[in-house]
Amino acid sequence: MTRLHTYDTVVTWTGDRGTGTSGYRAYSRDHDLHAQGRTPIAGSSDPAFRGDDTRWNPEQLLVGSLSQCHMLWYLHLCAENGVTVTAYTDHATGTMAETGDGGQFTEVTLHPHVTVTSPDMTETATRLHAEAHRACFIARSVNFPVRHAPTLTLAHTHQQA
Repeated sequence: MTRLHTYDTVVTWTGDRGTGTSGYRAYSRDHDLHAQGRTPIAGSSDPAFRGDDTRWNPEQLLVGSLSQCHMLWYLHLCAENGVTVTAYTDHATGTMAETGDGGQFTEVTLHPHVTVTSPDMTETATRLHAEAHRACFIARSVNFPVRHAPTLTLAHTHQQA
């Protein structure tokens, strides 16, 4: 049985400087991303495309979505497989190739740094990254590779496993 999930958002452009889109440089790319019951996200385009570098851009949000989805599945799988994670940080990077007619992502690499409580958990903790990738809804929906370069640390000793 297939269950369908719907996700509703509202994007509101806030970049009219008084003359609308009368020219390419006449307007700001600023906008707000809303969803019911949530704090708005201040968005813009990438600074390379005349955006505000203090606001989130769609490319960052895509990389962040991949990182979040992987983490949530990974933590779930660790809990199910007896791996106790006490810290998780991911410094994800995405690469987009700009072409004359637009551009597209060529890859995203996740760099999760995971802390586990016991050395006997490290093999399973490492293996579960591949399972989390296969389960991640967002990674399964993109048309470019999502790679993983995890590191593990043992809690309290802060030694890399």
